[in-house]
Amino acid sequence: MRVAFYTLGCKLNQAETESLASQFSQSGFQLVSPNDIADIYVANTCTVTHISDRKSRHWLRMARRRNPQALIIATGCYAQRSRQELVQLTDLVVDNTEKEHLLTLIQALSLEGRGLREGATKQSRVPANVGRTRSLIKIQDGCYGPCTYCIVPKVRPREYSLSSSQIVDDVKQKVARGYKEVVLTGTKVGSYKDAVPSTSEGPGIDLRNLVQHILRDTAIERLHLSSLQPSEISSEFLALWQDERLCRHLHLALQSGSETVLQRMRRSYSLDEYQRTVNLIKEKIPRVAITTDIMVGFPGESDEEFEQSYSFCRQAGFANIHVFPFSPRPETAAARMPDQTKDKVKQERNQRMLELSRNSRRRFCERFLGQTAPVLWEQEISPGSSIYSGLTGNYIRVFAHSEKPRSNEITPAKLVKFHTQGIWGEIVDENPG
Repeated sequence: MRVAFYTLGCKLNQAETESLASQFSQSGFQLVSPNDIADIYVANTCTVTHISDRKSRHWLRMARRRNPQALIIATGCYAQRSRQELVQLTDLVVDNTEKEHLLTLIQALSLEGRGLREGATKQSRVPANVGRTRSLIKIQDGCYGPCTYCIVPKVRPREYSLSSSQIVDDVKQKVARGYKEVVLTGTKVGSYKDAVPSTSEGPGIDLRNLVQHILRDTAIERLHLSSLQPSEISSEFLALWQDERLCRHLHLALQSGSETVLQRMRRSYSLDEYQRTVNLIKEKIPRVAITTDIMVGFPGESDEEFEQSYSFCRQAGFANIHVFPFSPRPETAAARMPDQTKDKVKQERNQRMLELSRNSRRRFCERFLGQTAPVLWEQEISPGSSIYSGLTGNYIRVFAHSEKPRSNEITPAKLVKFHTQGIWGEIVDENPG
């Protein structure tokens, strides 16, 4: 049977979908594109904004139209937050606590004869994610954070970490399957803590110890960490980047460059603390790319507070800024705050921040023109184009022409010209023969 996965939201969702896809593939299901005809459609939803909710509902309706006889399933954070909103669009709603058991649930439906033919999945097995260069591995889940705007603590409430031995084994398996890069992800990666006692690390293993173990015990060529908080970064932690296999890219969520807005958001740092962390990262990791998230239109955000945020972001030298307007989420403190910002004001501020983001990305990329950097090539931008796209270790998108297949290779490339989506490069072929 054919199964299609559609994923919205964070890297944690992407990692969980990747794990589910692997389970289904190994059980004989054929993985197809989210836009193809399938027997089973699975939406791994996000509910961080009303836009993500709307996208989930739209895709579920499209899936029903593509194949009215298909089994339509919704899981993820939207399914956790508001099951009733999705019941009419689906055949099955699975919350986050049961997501990892989705294959078992579907097999049980097959045995019950509810829309699935018994034995229909018995066909040749196709490995999941063939040709992929990068794999996401979940190391942690849940967040107890107090942020007033965030729905995540309500839809992923239990905070826990996976065992370090399991994570190291997962990385080894990814290496064996040909992956060149692994991304460690979770709801709050920096809070990772393996409580299993370790004779060498004391009472437990934190993120720094985990990264050390992966670098020491596996042959992964690139290791990348997802979003971190300023309080989770220290000189000792940054010393790990002496190993060139660690990607020189750190995502440090800011949310606002206004001190008073940060306080209303109940973020766990001040602007001074954030700036000191940025300075420390740049001091310890040459060529590092620091990216961030910025929310515009938080309740009560005045013109002056927005200008403060804009000014802070402009001088910070970010490699990229993910900009998004505030979206009131049910059951959060921010949704009940007075002085909700008007949509027109949000849109205007959003456009200004997006323009700043584009300019910041261009300035960062132009710093590396004329230099040569290793690039992990992903795939041709279109079949037969001979134009490949890939990422440097500090996550600059590079495009280059090559008559040779380059997918899942790491080769040096000279960065020669700015491109609206990154940089044009010339592959430096070390073995031209």
